[in-house]
Amino acid sequence: MGSIRKQSITSSLLIYIGFIFGAINTYLFAREGYFTQEEYGLTQTFIAINIVFFSFANLGATPIISRFFPFYHDELDDKKNDLLTIALILSLTGFLFVCIGSVLFEPVVVRKFSAKAEILVHYYYWILPFTLFFTVFMILEAHSTMNKKSVFPVFLRETGFRAVLTLLIILYLTHIITFDTFIKLFSLEYILLTVLLLIYLIKIKKLHFVFKISHVTKKKMKEMLSLIAFVYGGNIVFNVALNIDSITISSLKGMEYTGIFVLSNYIASIITVPQRSIVAVVTPYLSHAWKDGNHREIHRIYSRSSINLLIISILIFCLIWLNIDEAYNLLNLDKAFKEGKYVILIIGIKFIIDMGTGINSQLLYTSPSWRFEFLSGVVLLFLSIILNYYLVQDYGIIGAAVAGFIALTVYNAIRLFFIWVKYKMQPFSIKTLLTIASGVLSYFIVLLLLQNLNGWLGVILKCMSFCLLFFSAVWYLKLSPDFEPLLNSVKKRLGFK
Repeated sequence: MGSIRKQSITSSLLIYIGFIFGAINTYLFAREGYFTQEEYGLTQTFIAINIVFFSFANLGATPIISRFFPFYHDELDDKKNDLLTIALILSLTGFLFVCIGSVLFEPVVVRKFSAKAEILVHYYYWILPFTLFFTVFMILEAHSTMNKKSVFPVFLRETGFRAVLTLLIILYLTHIITFDTFIKLFSLEYILLTVLLLIYLIKIKKLHFVFKISHVTKKKMKEMLSLIAFVYGGNIVFNVALNIDSITISSLKGMEYTGIFVLSNYIASIITVPQRSIVAVVTPYLSHAWKDGNHREIHRIYSRSSINLLIISILIFCLIWLNIDEAYNLLNLDKAFKEGKYVILIIGIKFIIDMGTGINSQLLYTSPSWRFEFLSGVVLLFLSIILNYYLVQDYGIIGAAVAGFIALTVYNAIRLFFIWVKYKMQPFSIKTLLTIASGVLSYFIVLLLLQNLNGWLGVILKCMSFCLLFFSAVWYLKLSPDFEPLLNSVKKRLGFK
C-alpha cells in the first residue's frame, strides 16, 4: 500500500496545484465585468459535450487497456506489445463516426439550442478538434498509467490544461486576442498536452507502435470484442448521465444558468480531487490482483480507499461550507452566482456519498463482472435523463443538483449491493460511522464558536480550527490505517523524531 499511498499523495498535490489554476480561472470567469455568464457557460458546455463525444469516439479503448494490459505485459516484450496501437486505431475510428454523427445531428442541435444558447450553435464544430486530441491524450494516459507512470499524465490533464487556460484568459482580458480567438485556441489546447505526453512516453521508452497482431490479441480478441460491446456502451451512458445536467440547463434555461450551475459544481468538485488521483494509481494494482485471483488484496484496496476518501471528502466539504458566504463576498463574484449556493450543498453531499463508497467502479470494470458496469450505467442514464428533464423545468439549477444526487446515489447503491452479493466484499466498518460523526461534530463546534468571525481572518481561523479538531479525531480513533504512516513521514521530513 506504500507505493499506492505515495503516488496518490503526489498525484493529489499536482491536482490541487491544478485546482489553484482552476480557482484563478473560475475567479476570472466569474468576476463581474470580465466575462459574461453566457461566455463562461459556453466554455463549460464545450467540456460537457466533449465528454459525451469522447464516450462515443473512445470505442471502449481505455477500458481495454485497463482490463487486458497485465496479460500483454506478462506475455510480450514492450516492442511487440500491440495493445496501444489497437486502442489508438479504435479511438480514431470512433472519432470518425463522431464527425459523421455531428454533421447528421446538426439540425437537431440548432433546433434545441438556438433559442436559449445561440452562441453554442455558432461554435458547435470547434468541439471536434477538442474531442480528437482529448481522445488521443486519454488513450496515452491510460497506457502510461498501466505502466505505473501516472503522475506526469495527471499533471498534464489537471494542471497543464488549466495553466494554459489561465494564459488564454490573460491574453483575452488584456485585449491581445478576441473572444472568438480565445474559444478557438481553447478548443486546440489538448494538441500541446498530447505532444508533451508523447515526448514523455518516448523518453521513458514506453511508446511503441506495433502493427503486427500478437498472439495475445488473437487469444483475447473474442473477450475484447465482448468488453467493447458492454463497457463502451457503459461509458457512453455513464458520461452522458454525468453531463446531462449542464446540457439540459443550456437547452431549457440558457447559458447564463449553465454558468451559475457549472461554477457551483466546480466549487463542490474540489472534494473529488483525491478520488481522481487514487483512481489513476490503484487501477493497475486492481487489474493485476484480479488476474492473479488475489481477492484479499482487492478487498484491502477497496476498504482503504473508502475510509480514506470519506475522511478527505468530509474535510474538504466542511471547509467549503464553513466559508461559502465569505468566499462570495471576498472574491467579489457576480451576484448572480450566489444563486448556486445550495447547489454546492447538494452536490457536495453527493460527492461525499460517492467517495465514501470507494473505488467500486474501478473494482468492477477490472473484474470478471465488468458487464455489470454497463447494466448499472443504464440505470444511471435513465434516472439522470428523466429526473433532469422534469426537475430542471420546475426547479432550475437546484432541480439539476437534486437529480444528480438521486441518480448517483441509486447508482452507487446498486453497485455496492452487487459487489457484496457477488464477491462478499463491502468497504464499510464502524470507522465509517465514526468518521461521519467526527466530521459533523467538528463542523458544529467551529460554527458555534467562530460564526461571527468575518473576512480573511475568519476564513483562516475556521479552516485551522476544523482541521485541528477533525484530524485529532482521526488520529485518536485510528480511523485510517494510512494516517499514522503519513503523519510520521511528514514529521520525518520536518526533522521531528
